[in-house]
Amino acid sequence: QTKKEETLPPSLSQNIPTFYFPRGCPKEKVNVDAVITKIERTFAEFPNERATLEDMGKVAKACECPLYWKGPLFYCAGGERTGYVSVHKFVAMWRKILQTCYDDAAKFVHLLMNPGCNYLVQEDFIPFLQDVVNSHPGLSFLKEASEFHSRYITTVIQRIFYTVNRSWSGKITCNELRKSNFLQNVALLEEEADINQLTDYFSYEHFYVIYCKFWELDTDHDLYIDRKDLARHNDHAISNRMIERIFSGAVTRGRKAQKDGKISYADFVWFLISEEDKKTPTSIEYWFRCMDLDGDGALSMYELEYFYEEQCQKLDNMAIEPLPFEDCLCQMLDLVKPQCEGKITLHDLKRCKLTNVFFDTFFNIEKYLDHEQKDQFSMLRDGEGESQEVSDWEKYAAEEYDILVAEEAASDQWNDGYEAELNPLDHQKANVLKYQMEKRPFFEMPSHLADVDLDEYDYDEDFE
Repeated sequence: QTKKEETLPPSLSQNIPTFYFPRGCPKEKVNVDAVITKIERTFAEFPNERATLEDMGKVAKACECPLYWKGPLFYCAGGERTGYVSVHKFVAMWRKILQTCYDDAAKFVHLLMNPGCNYLVQEDFIPFLQDVVNSHPGLSFLKEASEFHSRYITTVIQRIFYTVNRSWSGKITCNELRKSNFLQNVALLEEEADINQLTDYFSYEHFYVIYCKFWELDTDHDLYIDRKDLARHNDHAISNRMIERIFSGAVTRGRKAQKDGKISYADFVWFLISEEDKKTPTSIEYWFRCMDLDGDGALSMYELEYFYEEQCQKLDNMAIEPLPFEDCLCQMLDLVKPQCEGKITLHDLKRCKLTNVFFDTFFNIEKYLDHEQKDQFSMLRDGEGESQEVSDWEKYAAEEYDILVAEEAASDQWNDGYEAELNPLDHQKANVLKYQMEKRPFFEMPSHLADVDLDEYDYDEDFE
């Protein structure tokens, strides 16, 4: 018997509402014409209905955007070519954005991105950040020190990608921007006159700490450091085996620097933030990549022993009897509580509240000894209490900045006879930097930390 073919019901796909909005969910009742009319009224205030970069603050407000979108709005409308933007060109540009981009993340990416792209790379942020440097009241002291602009901008770009680019791809997508707090911080630039209060990305004090730490290691001041330079960080606290892993390309992707056995200043930003705060998703991924010697997405007992061996040697040299590896391993497994016996995954470490203790045990001798002197329960209690308020990185940056200021105050006191209020650019260190930096190009593009697929590392989004 031949089976009769059953007639299928008509397709219902047309009744399924759209659920994927890469450029934001369209809002109902957005009156594009009313917004355009408001913008045209604003342009009518300017000579020949042309807006310069200085005028763009008013235009940004007419567009219902945060003030510091003014640079991106100006450049996206072609303002850098002529020095001004005509009302017709701007209206055409903004109308197109309103009709195709439905939330702030999509609009911001569109304003900064290269034509034909749907993501942001590091270079895309330079004009935006240069405008912040030129016009934010908290950075007015930088006007006369243009040689510091590119260093500050490099630092902020690295901090943006460190926090926002969760895929490590070197390309920030609309979705990554939505999930981050970056646009909220851009909006806060308008409200907060003290740039140092914006500690997530823009703080000048944080930049100054990172740069001074790098400057101390970069003895030839070519803005690259080698293995020996990095080994001197924090009085040789980081193990040589971990230094080798950092230079292996596990967390850096600069072909030229890698070939010469060096890392750039941009790479150092990632290193220092990861070293001083080992509880953030990016820092956990950073150190996990370094410890995962075979790249199989799990830390085996062999890999843990490999790093612990050097710690034991260092303790012996200090006349301290090291804990046998078997005992240390029991402690660490109790700390992390891995889901699969015999291996520790990235997911295991992201669930652990004391990842800093775990990592320091295997490659930072100074911090390991500090942890050994503390009660584990008190560390856990402190970690839970402080995580909501001040991060380990913010605490470190504040302490180091105070030390730098105190050092400069001590050296300046004999000149002035009193302790004056110090501007970071008045520091002797800052003046010493000028000679070499004036010889370098305005902005040297940092290496991408990008070309590794995190899927092999059990990448997940439990960082939220």
